[in-house]
Amino acid sequence: MTQAACAGAFKSGSLNRQTKGAYKAVRLSKRLETVISFVKPGSRVADVGTDHGFVPIELVLRKLAAGAVAMDVRPGPLGRAQEHIRQRGLEGRIETRLGDGVERLGAGEADTVVIAGMGGPLVIHIMEQGRRLWEHVEHWILSPQSELDKVRRFLHRNGFYIAREDMVAEEEKYYTVIDAVFRGNHPQGRKEMTEMEYRYGPRLMEERNQVLLEYLEREKCQLAGIAERLREKTGEKAEARRKELEGQIQRIQMFCQAGLRETPETFDCLGDGLKPETSTALRKFQ
Repeated sequence: MTQAACAGAFKSGSLNRQTKGAYKAVRLSKRLETVISFVKPGSRVADVGTDHGFVPIELVLRKLAAGAVAMDVRPGPLGRAQEHIRQRGLEGRIETRLGDGVERLGAGEADTVVIAGMGGPLVIHIMEQGRRLWEHVEHWILSPQSELDKVRRFLHRNGFYIAREDMVAEEEKYYTVIDAVFRGNHPQGRKEMTEMEYRYGPRLMEERNQVLLEYLEREKCQLAGIAERLREKTGEKAEARRKELEGQIQRIQMFCQAGLRETPETFDCLGDGLKPETSTALRKFQ
């Protein structure tokens, strides 16, 4: 987990001041609690970009991890993790390593790898870098901060099956956690995914995750606002982009309305120009 991500990892005032030589209990954010909840009891965990080391510390203290490797590319954050580990007396349970991504992780050393708090392209880079470990790691627990569609596309194209997903809202931001399992050429790992599933998550959509539905309502309104502004512009490029956005809004609307009651408020943010098209699409869908 990066230093910038760690700054938002704890709720305001939840991290107590530390006295020298003493580790104070911390209250993890919803995002990190969700990451931890994805780890199966008894796992051997490698935390990539560990930063302050709170994830491996909590995993060991809660007896979810038999042992852990905390890794970071920067000496400063790794030094802080080492101090926190020492304060808890966990030096024999948590090993620290300085290195880029998973370059210093050996095959068989961990059955679960956590990569959280960094952008999607960096997550993909670390996964690609760790290709030699794919068959040896049972669970890749990922929480990209951006470009989740690209991460899911990378996983799918490389034979990973998205076994589980969850989404949490915290301080006006949305975070997704993914459990990816390498299946190689197994049919389950190669099942086709739609563009909507790449963008919003196959398991989240399948389970009709309530936080996802909330997120989609907000995204729908944002897209509608952009589409309305494009109506004021001329040119083929603006027109093509507007139609693309309207199509995306319709797909979101259809998914959100499946199994939910339609209310007048649902359409408030869409603007007069989009209401007829969306309503028609909904009638066809139902």
